[in-house]
Amino acid sequence: MAKMIGKGKIPAETEEQQRLRFQVELEFVQCLANPNYLNFLAQRGYFKDQAFINYLKYLLYWKEPEYARYLKYPMCLYFLDLLQYEHFRREIVNTQCCKFIDDQAILLWQHYTRRRTKLLNIGNGGVNQTDSASGQNGSSNGMGQKVT
Repeated sequence: MAKMIGKGKIPAETEEQQRLRFQVELEFVQCLANPNYLNFLAQRGYFKDQAFINYLKYLLYWKEPEYARYLKYPMCLYFLDLLQYEHFRREIVNTQCCKFIDDQAILLWQHYTRRRTKLLNIGNGGVNQTDSASGQNGSSNGMGQKVT
């Protein structure tokens, strides 16, 4: 028989049920990183449902470091914060707003990727990519000078 907890005597979750709830909530929170998914939810009226809004408030626990470390798409936490505001929930139903946010996210990721690649190249001794791309014999000395 399941263990009962609380005044209303709600059955306690088993370890397997807790694991499943964790996985489902993790997947859902990460879906919030996609502005097109937010637009989909808004167009179907989810953001007008008080129970769903309460669920979004409940999900704020994912911002805690012990949970956030499991996220592959940290942008979802930013959108989770924005979804706490009624104005954002009203505006995301607009396809043009969604497209603008999506474009800005892509630009951010492109800039981040380029900057990270540049920093990694500097950290690896500044290998000159033009020498390796041109297929010339010899190697770089890490300072952009060709060693023959």
